[in-house]
Amino acid sequence: RGYAQKQPKQEYKREAFELFGQLLDSVKNEVTKLLMTVKVQSGEQLEQAAEDLESRAERIANVTYTAPTETGDVETMVDQSTTRPAGGVGLGEQYARVGRNDPCPCGSGKKYKQCHGKLA
Repeated sequence: RGYAQKQPKQEYKREAFELFGQLLDSVKNEVTKLLMTVKVQSGEQLEQAAEDLESRAERIANVTYTAPTETGDVETMVDQSTTRPAGGVGLGEQYARVGRNDPCPCGSGKKYKQCHGKLA
């Protein structure tokens, strides 16, 4: 670029202008390709798709988690709202007296400041 009696700054400008033109052309081509491959659906098909999505959402909302117990039986998990103590105090008591450079009580092996200390 700095050869053959050409100004490098002018050459960079020319090169950038050409690249920008190529970018615009590629965007035009992609938009045209996308518009040419669009499938138009009727209102009935859209309503059917919406109903399918709603039924899926209802099925997902009704899923309950069950976990095996120590004896191997399957037990339904208790609702989390009943397991929280009153006053909003939970895991904070466990992490209240942990130093920043001490190992995290969760057992991850990381320092507290790199694990649950980030959340505090």
